[in-house]
Amino acid sequence: MPMPVPRRNRFERRRAETRQALVRAARQILAESGGTSASIHAIAEHADVGLGSFYNHFRGKPDLFDAAVADALEEYAQAVDQRLHGVDDPAERLAGGVRLAARMAESYPEIMQILCHSQLGRICAGDGLAPRAKRDVEQGMAAGRFTVVDPVIALTVLNGSLLALLELWCNQPGTDSDQAAGTMAEMILQMLGLSPDEARDLARRPLPAAV
Repeated sequence: MPMPVPRRNRFERRRAETRQALVRAARQILAESGGTSASIHAIAEHADVGLGSFYNHFRGKPDLFDAAVADALEEYAQAVDQRLHGVDDPAERLAGGVRLAARMAESYPEIMQILCHSQLGRICAGDGLAPRAKRDVEQGMAAGRFTVVDPVIALTVLNGSLLALLELWCNQPGTDSDQAAGTMAEMILQMLGLSPDEARDLARRPLPAAV
């Protein structure tokens, strides 16, 4: 006979579900309107949770909307990670990440709308793609793949390039983002110390298929 699920676990699960419902509601509001003016009452209704539940998880709307952006960024970054699973070379992974970030923008319209509405600069924050880029740069330097002297400057250039790519997607949706991303990945790899030929090869290599 199976053991009963401890009450504490049920409580924690329901608490997590309530928080995620509020975050999802905030994501939808950000994607649809780009504004944070919705009342807490309206957000709770949108999430189908009690009004009192809001303050069990967030001090106020700024905390909730920050959590919503972070949640969107993390989902986006995890999708890129899944496509690059098994790619061990940090140079190839970095090039693939730049290219996929642009290509997958069309597959995640809600997330892109959130980023466009809530300042694209958030993509360079501590969640989502930025820490992955930092990991790849550091691993590439440790392995001798990258010869860049200042990792802080390298990350600044990398994050700025990614930001520019997504801004291009938002403001000029007719642009060939695949071509732009490939060119940018090639330039970034050369900046990090790869030869022009190797940078071009990695930036044009077929991307891993979706799982």
